[in-house]
Amino acid sequence: MWSINENIANKNRNDIEEFQYNKLIETLNYLKNKSPYYQKLFTDNDITISKLKSLKDISNLPITTKEDLAKYNQDFICIPPREIIDYITTSGTVGDPVTLIMNDADLNRLAYNEYISFKNAGCTADDIIQLMTTIDKRFMAGLAYFLGARMLGAGVIRVGAGMPELQWDSIIRMKPTVLVAVPSFILKLIDYAEKNNIDYKNSSIKKAICIGEPLRNNDFSLNTLGQKINDKWKIKLFSTYASTEMATAFTECEYSCGGHQIPDLIITEFLDENSKPVKSGEAGEVTITTIGVEGMPLLRYKTGDVVIHYDEPCKCGRNTTRLGPIIGRKNQMIKYKGTTIFPSTIYDVLNSIAEIHSYLIEISTNNIGTDDVLIKVSTKMDVSQTFEKELKDHFRAKLRVAPNIEICSKEILHAIQFNETLRKPILFIDKRTESN
Repeated sequence: MWSINENIANKNRNDIEEFQYNKLIETLNYLKNKSPYYQKLFTDNDITISKLKSLKDISNLPITTKEDLAKYNQDFICIPPREIIDYITTSGTVGDPVTLIMNDADLNRLAYNEYISFKNAGCTADDIIQLMTTIDKRFMAGLAYFLGARMLGAGVIRVGAGMPELQWDSIIRMKPTVLVAVPSFILKLIDYAEKNNIDYKNSSIKKAICIGEPLRNNDFSLNTLGQKINDKWKIKLFSTYASTEMATAFTECEYSCGGHQIPDLIITEFLDENSKPVKSGEAGEVTITTIGVEGMPLLRYKTGDVVIHYDEPCKCGRNTTRLGPIIGRKNQMIKYKGTTIFPSTIYDVLNSIAEIHSYLIEISTNNIGTDDVLIKVSTKMDVSQTFEKELKDHFRAKLRVAPNIEICSKEILHAIQFNETLRKPILFIDKRTESN
């Protein structure tokens, strides 16, 4: 069902669209024959595949939501149990985790995805890549990066998440050139190196492929987190965007102007509140149709992530759609005192405050039915009595509104943030759903 088309990204836009149209028809016929969920959906909505004459006609097909995938999870499976090779679970960052499955062909596709992503970031077979993300606990990303590096022919050091001492021991002894890591953990690596007299600035590391957290502002300049890293460590940072459901990554090239779509793996749409396409340069919800997935293909799946996309050719020669940094998750949008805020903008303010050690955002509904924002913070040191006021002033300057602030101990925040069943620290708790 899927085959390598490595040069398709450099074709002209018309050729890319024609290629994707043909792949869309293949996908629809596969779903019609194999997917219990989509068989019913096509029947209920009187879908006739032959009526689709171009890629733009995809807008005539029904949307798939996260709620659909969770509620009818097993009905999305298109292969018999004996063909399933790998079971995967979404991170559960927003909503309950969902199980997905892959067969052998899907794992080959996943390897190709990260192979292309590594090439987008300028990696070659001469690189040694240190993976600072878990490959266990039914997590897709660590497995994907390992398979992609193997296809690239690069060396791989599978250290896993955390453990700064072991990370530096591996860097010093094995001389990797590339890190795959959550960017906030790179700051912990720097902090550990400085405290232990490690000459990290002259280490073998040349670049880092960053996952899980945004690195850039909407103009592609480094945000506070990215700038903090580069102020200390002049390595090249590459931003990525991916999700378990799409089994595909959007990775920056050397020009750092958005993550490139891999057009032989995924069809992307960007939709407004009414599920209508937005123009290039406007914010819309990422909506994806997978190409070549056999285990659990998805059609017009709304990811919940709001981004700005760009269609003009990149200086690197690729003509694919590029994704800007995630503005926020649609269901995490906050209306606070007349101002629309996404958690990412709050994170950026908090990351810019040197005294803050960790933080947690809690959103709730107040007694008049509007959103309330409480930010719990722990500090690296004793702070002045005016710290809370100064922090609110920072928010007023950046966001025009000041949330409620609660100073907590590191221990209290750590107990809330770190759950052994999750892969990332909890930074955002939405209690609005509990009130509805």
